[in-house]
Amino acid sequence: MTLRRLQPTCPAPFVDPEVLTAQLKDKDDRISLLETQMEAQQAGYEAQRRLNQQMMEMMQRMFPNELFPDVPDP
Repeated sequence: MTLRRLQPTCPAPFVDPEVLTAQLKDKDDRISLLETQMEAQQAGYEAQRRLNQQMMEMMQRMFPNELFPDVPDP
């Protein structure tokens, strides 16, 4: 008995390299935008943390006999 090779029932998928390149560029652009947004968000968090620290120091100077809770940064 001889074995014969069966042809695949569906052709191999073909994707135009330009389409793949465009998709990769789109993903790279989206990743870059997300990284920029995260950096801006982090800078905002840092600015808020500094402002909170300054306000706490001012409150402690204005009310030296008061006990303020020491709340750690998230």
